Amino acid sequence: MLSLRMLRALAASLALATWVAGCDTKPEQTAKPPVAATTTATPPVQTPGAAQPPAAPVSPALLAPDKATEKAPDKFKAKFATTKGDFTVEVVREWAPNGADRFYNLVKIGFFTDIAFFRAVDGFMVQFGIPGEPRVAAAWRPARIPDDPPKQSNKPGYLTFATSGPDSRTTQLFINYVDNSRLDGMGFAPIGKVVDGMDVVNALYKGYGEGAPRGAGPDQGRIQLEGNAYLREQFPKLDYIKSAALL
Repeated sequence: MLSLRMLRALAASLALATWVAGCDTKPEQTAKPPVAATTTATPPVQTPGAAQPPAAPVSPALLAPDKATEKAPDKFKAKFATTKGDFTVEVVREWAPNGADRFYNLVKIGFFTDIAFFRAVDGFMVQFGIPGEPRVAAAWRPARIPDDPPKQSNKPGYLTFATSGPDSRTTQLFINYVDNSRLDGMGFAPIGKVVDGMDVVNALYKGYGEGAPRGAGPDQGRIQLEGNAYLREQFPKLDYIKSAALL
């Protein structure tokens, strides 16, 4: 029979082993895949009769996803200007034709203007692509494109569309910080890769970590409904895409 002293020593050893196991868990093994969440947040309530500020003008092209259907070149580059500096991606249409076409048209119509990097998880990836203007977000939410079978792996620096299920890609993308090849089998098909400025991508603010409700970062549903006003009020340290242009 074990003595009381021996039982206490055994309990302490088990507690230490559990703590060590928890410390050895890698972010890329536990982080949730880059999901483009549907809108579940409750819209902000407006007081009846209260004066509302006039809506800012929005380019008609940003409200007409059905017209942004041009076929992309076989290979093209896009340069992103961000609050941390510039980076350039090269897209290869053969890798993921549907995704490449969508991305090409988004850049061409100026979609990536004042767009937040709303989910940046160290040791995993950085996600972006929800419009800062709720009217634009509402226009693109139902504009889904068919899946592409993955032909490339989610290696560091590779650019991929986020998804919430079969044939559900719209405008959200992510750039892999590490080797996330585990995502390949889940249907995440890279469309291109960062060819210049990966140091800028690595420097994007990651302090908020995982998004709500799993972490302290922004709630995707609220971004969709409230836009950049929500982000700037509650997550002022986020970095943004200022503009993107085809090269």
